[in-house]
Amino acid sequence: MARPWSAGESLLLALLPPLAWLAQAGLARAAGSVRLAGGLTLGGLFPVHARGAAGRACGQLKKEQGVHRLEAMLYALDRVNADPELLPGVRLGARLLDTCSRDTYALEQALSFVQALIQGRGDGEEARVRCPGGVPPLRAAPPERVVAVVGASASSVSIMVANVLRLFAIPQISYASTAPELSDSTRFDFFSRVVPPDSYQAQAMVDIVRALGWNYVSTLASEGNYGESGVEAFVQISREAGGVCIAQSIKIPREPKPGEFNKVIRRLMETPNARGIIIFANEDDIRRVLEAARQANLTGHFLWVGSDSWGSKIAPILNLEDVAVGAITILPKRASIDGFDQYFMTRSLENNRRNIWFAEFWEENFNCKLTSSGSQSDDTTRKCTGEERIGQDSAYEQEGKVQFVIDAVYAIAHALHSMHQALCPGHIGLCPAMEPTDGRTLLQYIRAVRFNGSAGTPVMFNENGDAPGRYDIFQYQATNGSASSGGYQAVGQWAEVLRLDVEALQWSGDPREVPISQCSLPCVPGERKKMVKGVPCCWHCEACDGYRFQVDEFTCEACPGDMRPTPNHTGCRPTPVVRLTWSSPWAAPPLLLAVLGIMATTTVVATFVRHNNTPIVRASGRELSYVLLTGIFLIYAITFLMVAEPGDAVCAARRLFLGLGTTLSYSALLTKTNRIYRIFEQGKRSVTPPPFISPTSQLLITFSLTSLQVVGVIAWLGAQPPHSIIDYEEQRTVDPEQARGVLKCDMSDLSLIGCLGYSLLLMVTCTVYAIKARGVPETFNEAKPIGFTMYTTCIIWLAFVPIFFGTAQSAEKIYIQTTTLTVSLSLSASVSLGMLYVPKTYVILFHPEQNVQKRKRSLKATSAAAAPPKGENAEDPK
Repeated sequence: MARPWSAGESLLLALLPPLAWLAQAGLARAAGSVRLAGGLTLGGLFPVHARGAAGRACGQLKKEQGVHRLEAMLYALDRVNADPELLPGVRLGARLLDTCSRDTYALEQALSFVQALIQGRGDGEEARVRCPGGVPPLRAAPPERVVAVVGASASSVSIMVANVLRLFAIPQISYASTAPELSDSTRFDFFSRVVPPDSYQAQAMVDIVRALGWNYVSTLASEGNYGESGVEAFVQISREAGGVCIAQSIKIPREPKPGEFNKVIRRLMETPNARGIIIFANEDDIRRVLEAARQANLTGHFLWVGSDSWGSKIAPILNLEDVAVGAITILPKRASIDGFDQYFMTRSLENNRRNIWFAEFWEENFNCKLTSSGSQSDDTTRKCTGEERIGQDSAYEQEGKVQFVIDAVYAIAHALHSMHQALCPGHIGLCPAMEPTDGRTLLQYIRAVRFNGSAGTPVMFNENGDAPGRYDIFQYQATNGSASSGGYQAVGQWAEVLRLDVEALQWSGDPREVPISQCSLPCVPGERKKMVKGVPCCWHCEACDGYRFQVDEFTCEACPGDMRPTPNHTGCRPTPVVRLTWSSPWAAPPLLLAVLGIMATTTVVATFVRHNNTPIVRASGRELSYVLLTGIFLIYAITFLMVAEPGDAVCAARRLFLGLGTTLSYSALLTKTNRIYRIFEQGKRSVTPPPFISPTSQLLITFSLTSLQVVGVIAWLGAQPPHSIIDYEEQRTVDPEQARGVLKCDMSDLSLIGCLGYSLLLMVTCTVYAIKARGVPETFNEAKPIGFTMYTTCIIWLAFVPIFFGTAQSAEKIYIQTTTLTVSLSLSASVSLGMLYVPKTYVILFHPEQNVQKRKRSLKATSAAAAPPKGENAEDPK
């Protein structure tokens, strides 16, 4: 059921009689129309002339778009009328009009198609009209009743005409109008077309852009239904498909001002990364845009993607081929109709008098002048002979829409044939059921047609009257490096899906490398996209630096603690685990010192054991000496535990022995120093020896002091069982490539110093007593060596602390700290061994004559104080 007329349409219907009269008067003044007699008349609308200027309705003749298309309809009518199988007994006539490429002028012309209907409705008024004197009015020949219209060409013209034809239920089939707006069946329900709408074309262009890897383009449209609707469809489809962003949408005015196209180019250069330009524009606008691009010295910068208005035409790029090189254009799939070529190339002034514009075409095509009565030929233009031949004396190439004009005529013919078979079965010629022909019924038959068109492709319509989308894709390519000698090359096709031969594409610069039209270049692996707000195709690349890796194109995350990123930061990999190994250069000095120290200590102990009862050994305090030497041995031995691979047993041994050797040594030295000091101080006041100076007391004091260390370590072992750990933070350097996990015992730097803290306390206390005992008589010959030992040891440990803690952030921390600690321990042990026992061992081994008991005695009180308990001599022999 048809949509009811709106108030505006009702008003238009009321005004149609006077408008039709005005149109009839206008046609009388105009160039006229092509008429063919027939039982059923088809209307035709063609842009035979261009838009006029300076107030004129029509301009120059359009040879291809106008005359070729009009002749294609005449050719198709001849073939239909000559076909005995198609509409037998019915001859199709025609009334073909010139739209002059202007929608308002076309509307005036199209009103003649509805004259018969208007006059039919106004017959009642004619009876009341009387001329002066009672003479009845003259009646002109009744106008043809147009059953269907072929046309128009421009979408704006088709829209204007369709609004009138639908009021009178006259079906219309366009051969070139592609505006998506015409697919609206609620507004243009009697409109159909044999070319696909621009929505298909826009989809094809979006697919081309995506196939080329472009995601940032600008659009350029001529003002009007064709350009604006095409760009609108492209923008809508690209938004729905995603992945393509519009940098700018620029509209070219209908009447461009001077400099308008230079302004267009400047605006396009505001987004220079959007090199791809989607252009829906008429031929003249395309040409002027290319001229402006050349003037701006931007030849080769823009990558044009042109709609079917550009197609494979030479006119828009003539003398501008260098700017157009690489342009990709699309055109509804078509073929050259050989039969039409034979027909048109045999047209002459004699055999084609039915086309009232053919003489004008003849003059234009052959650049000559026909002599007419009462006028003289221009002296500068030769006279036409009438013997010229199209294609021989002039260039000829079939216009691209000829195929669709023929298909439109045949679509109406097939619909009328089906309608005739249904309404007039077995009847030759028209029957009363088709006189007059009902437009609504004919529309149903038009929408149901399906046949192979003039190019062999199926012709059919969907529910909106649109033909299926089938496009050929071309690229303008230079030949042998010359743009002017180049041409359009077919590079693909589109029929619901794109088939583009990318290998066949050629570009300026590197012919085989597809140029880039992107807002932002793709991020390299290891970088994430930081999107620009509001522009989904633009982003900044942000490196996943440090210990972060690229999760996806938008996200960076930190690697787990035991891992580090791959070199390109696209994933994580295990962090290498290191430790101080036996073969490490850092282990060589401590191990060498430890081995030499153990050998020296063993030598001293062996010497003392062998000469255990000699005066020097006894004078040195054998019991405490063996305890002290044991501590020194343990200090050297701890180096091997510090280098050994950490494990539960090794970590437990480190806790126990790290401080045990130093505690044992400094406890013995403190006991010795304290004994000397107490004896000296007691001797000043009394001849009575101080208490706890016997060997047993000395050992008891020493082991008591040492037991505190042992008890503390045992408590620590019980509270926190030792185990090895891999510390990934210790060598988590700024550069992940240098990061390492450190296999070590679960001892922090502070806990390690805590193991030695008690020993350091004993060392400081011993040093204090050594300072106090520095003034004892020379007879107490161990006081000064002990003092020198403690002073040197303090210096060693004072140097150790800043080195140890100052390297806490170093990448080589594990090596530096372990080496510093073990070397410091070995040096402190070596100082004690060298100061206290190497001289004695030297005398025992190399000067045995001095290792004898001395008879000389000091004062009684002093001798009593200095005399070793149980008869041992406290003096070294001289």
